[in-house]
Amino acid sequence: MAPVGHDDDRLTVAGLLDEALMSGARVVAGGDHLDRELHWVLPLSEVLSRPDPLDGVAVYSRPEALLGNGGALAALAARGATTLVIDGAAPVDFPGRRLPGHLVVIEMAFPAGFAALNRLLAERALSREVHVMRYATHVHASLAGLFHRGAGLQLLIREVSNLARNPALALDARGNLVAHHGIAPDVAEAISESILGMLTTDLPASARRSAHHDTRVETVDTPAGTWTVVSTAIRLGKSFEGWVLVLVPSDEPGTHDLARHVVVTEQATAIIGSEMLRQHSVDEAEERARGDFVQALVHGHFSSEHDMRARAEYHEIDIDSRFGVFVAPGAVPRGVDNPTASMVRLARYAAGVAPDPAVRSYVTVIGDVLVVVRSLRGDDETSMRREMTQYAEAMAAELESRRGSPVAVAYGRPARGAGEVSGGYREARVALGIARRLSRTGAISYQQLRSFTVLADITDTEQSRALVQDVLGPLRSAPDLVETLIGYPSHGGNVNATARALNVHRNTMLAKLDRMSRALGLDIRVPDNQFTVWLAVRIDMLADVHAAVDREARYR
Repeated sequence: MAPVGHDDDRLTVAGLLDEALMSGARVVAGGDHLDRELHWVLPLSEVLSRPDPLDGVAVYSRPEALLGNGGALAALAARGATTLVIDGAAPVDFPGRRLPGHLVVIEMAFPAGFAALNRLLAERALSREVHVMRYATHVHASLAGLFHRGAGLQLLIREVSNLARNPALALDARGNLVAHHGIAPDVAEAISESILGMLTTDLPASARRSAHHDTRVETVDTPAGTWTVVSTAIRLGKSFEGWVLVLVPSDEPGTHDLARHVVVTEQATAIIGSEMLRQHSVDEAEERARGDFVQALVHGHFSSEHDMRARAEYHEIDIDSRFGVFVAPGAVPRGVDNPTASMVRLARYAAGVAPDPAVRSYVTVIGDVLVVVRSLRGDDETSMRREMTQYAEAMAAELESRRGSPVAVAYGRPARGAGEVSGGYREARVALGIARRLSRTGAISYQQLRSFTVLADITDTEQSRALVQDVLGPLRSAPDLVETLIGYPSHGGNVNATARALNVHRNTMLAKLDRMSRALGLDIRVPDNQFTVWLAVRIDMLADVHAAVDREARYR
């Protein structure tokens, strides 16, 4: 890719020579550089006394002012002066052969005066600016009219293409093609991929085509041919939204057409960017509404089946499908400005795992938990469970790669229809709560925790509560003893293994066992007593998890 020159319809040295005021003027030197731009004219006496750059400046001089000043011309050229206009015949001793090669020297046929020459360039510059402003107003009005009528992004890009009489593209902030017109989709994708690296490279101020826009012109070679790409970044305040591009199927577009394309892209950015922001707002509102529906679905909060079907139809969700419900902790790193938005992004990433055109995924965030409700393809119980296990493993791997640490992804039994989703969600939340307390990671099903789940029916009985109180109650005030009481049966009553797991000395471990035995009034080193402790710990843990899930459902 190579940058295209910055020529447009501004006044050049050749254009100046065509003016009536310059009739009879003769080019003394620099005849090969008549295409250089001219912006202004300044008198020689002024430019000699100041060190300012002279890019695009014509220096005016009376013939007598050049006497003995031949050496100053090299300094003027070094500062970027474009042209030296001598108002009359050059002095006899004028150093024509020793002039800088790129400085155009013009000798007037008759004196015109600085005021007349200055007025000429000012009128030309003002005329051009008025022309550009009128065209920019026309472009803006055309696009703004479509925007206010709710035309949408595709119609706006079509209008940009029509105004430029060339294909046009819109890319989002990540370089994804979001709209195009006048070019085949595969060619548009190929060009957008080819120029993305160029677009994301910082543009130096000296290379900008205007002071207020990040606009660049590049030539791009693609399998579809050589294109000149005019692109302007979409910046709304401090927000960057993407780019608007006009594609010219040539590596040497006309200077006038190129200037028009620059105006079109620069005027289009505000309108296209506003439409992108509007579409983002619509998408976010729809996503929030869909997330609210998913939350109502997993908690079973519908007034009737008719209410559920009506809302599901609005969100294009087939409630008669088979579903799997997956949950995972949604913690994000500290210091994130918007943790809720970060968790929603994590949920979207999780939903995109293992893509399948026949499968739909719906996501939401409940508290600090990511929830994915995913349709299933299998018909029988075995195939659905296998499908859920594969997806949970893929989701755990994806979240681990994005968070940098192992993650638990829990799921319950498959749901046959939307009416059973709440049951599947409850099982998944219970499994996640137990996995958190046991520090387990990876794919975890409710069925895998049978040593807990078989106790679900007895956790809320008077006998269970009494057992928990008798075993754990005397130790509640000593957290280190509770931790030891939980770890000791989990390691089969092995003192050494428990001491290593808790990072304490063996003698310390034995002392704690003695203290616990005295507090409970039974020797926990006896296998039957260890089973009693094991049972109490699991019932207590399961009761806490069920209580947390019930609280969540009540406050939704």
